[in-house]
Amino acid sequence: MPDLANPISYAIPGFIILLIAEIWLNRRGKGYELKDTVTSLAMGIGSQLAGLLTLVPIIFIANGAHQFALFDLGYVWWVWPICFMLDDLAYYIFHRSAHRVRWFWASHVNHHSSEHYNLSTALRQTWTGFIALSFIFRIPLLFIGFPVEMVFFCGALNLIYQFWFHTEAIDKMPAWFEYWFNTPSHHRVHHATNARYLDANYAGVFMIWDRMFGSFVAEDSKDPPAYGLVNNLGSFNLLRVSFHEWIAIARDVWAAPWRHKLSYMLREPGWSHDGSRETSAMIKARAAAEKNSLAP
Repeated sequence: MPDLANPISYAIPGFIILLIAEIWLNRRGKGYELKDTVTSLAMGIGSQLAGLLTLVPIIFIANGAHQFALFDLGYVWWVWPICFMLDDLAYYIFHRSAHRVRWFWASHVNHHSSEHYNLSTALRQTWTGFIALSFIFRIPLLFIGFPVEMVFFCGALNLIYQFWFHTEAIDKMPAWFEYWFNTPSHHRVHHATNARYLDANYAGVFMIWDRMFGSFVAEDSKDPPAYGLVNNLGSFNLLRVSFHEWIAIARDVWAAPWRHKLSYMLREPGWSHDGSRETSAMIKARAAAEKNSLAP
């Protein structure tokens, strides 16, 4: 078994250098807002601390799952690219679930809470991934037989790749690259609140998953992305940014009739038993209807 270091610890200095370069190149800070950037950086630090606090139970669970592996794949060279590819598929499934299941969304929502889109936004990560059980999406890889350390390493590489495309400084990559890989253009769509962009482009590295499963939407220069949440927080309070959706779930579950309590945890964000709120599908349908009503 190789001694695999956490690649994120080596990538952090590169993150900082690129962030400073973006601020300087982008008219020395245009697109950045001090409180927003500080919030994103603080969320990133908190996420790393939360990861350290929950590392032991996650390793315990991962090793336990690996005990039931179907195969002993080991660290042969050809196993690595397969693991990376399947890990990216696992990330796609997780990410799509994080936008379609409110329990997972409660942990993921803080990443979308910034109304700006720059490299600091990439660092706005969750403090509650363990509570949301986000790690369960990679357990199938352990059941298959990929080593625990390999799965963790590939997951870290996936996260590192995702840093660079949180920017408006890059318009489009070459067409072949745009087709196969996630890029700033594709991920701007994912962070946008425009109706046509909702629930799109969940990929981590390979855009092939979105193209295969019908969730790909191309960025349209005639409809520039507006960032943030459908209902923005209007706050830079770290506790509010991190926990507001968990608190909202608790309130809804407490107030809801018994037959709807579970739905407020497992249905899509915006769902309500009385139809008083809007889901993303409802927002898209309303926008389409409005567009059709204006058509000649």
